[in-house]
Amino acid sequence: MSEPLSYPLSENHPDRLRTPSGLRYQDLTLEALLEGRAGMEDLRVTAEALRMQAEIARAAGRRQLAENLERAAELTQVPEEEILEIYEALRPGRATRDQLEQLAARLERDYSALQTAALIREAAEAAPASRANPD
Repeated sequence: MSEPLSYPLSENHPDRLRTPSGLRYQDLTLEALLEGRAGMEDLRVTAEALRMQAEIARAAGRRQLAENLERAAELTQVPEEEILEIYEALRPGRATRDQLEQLAARLERDYSALQTAALIREAAEAAPASRANPD
């Protein structure tokens, strides 16, 4: 069994961190960037790192923070354009119940983002059945 995780991960568990391209955290240096061994995508957080942070939060009794981090981990697989679409849809009065339900179904189907889909379905319960002032 591995040792319990502790924050900050970069100091206490650098050996467990990888970049999105698989580069070891310790190898993410300015030199690696300048030599082309690392790129801008390597500066993004990974789902694994977010799940580790969620584990730490849950162990500290911070359930809501852990759930937010788990949803963030799911969203690392979703393209930025779709993230912005989700953000816009969740703003008050921007989407109907049906539109939010469709968005949740797409997140489940295309990205296996089950926790994020569940959150959007919660928002759908409070959304109007139709928009009073459609765009």
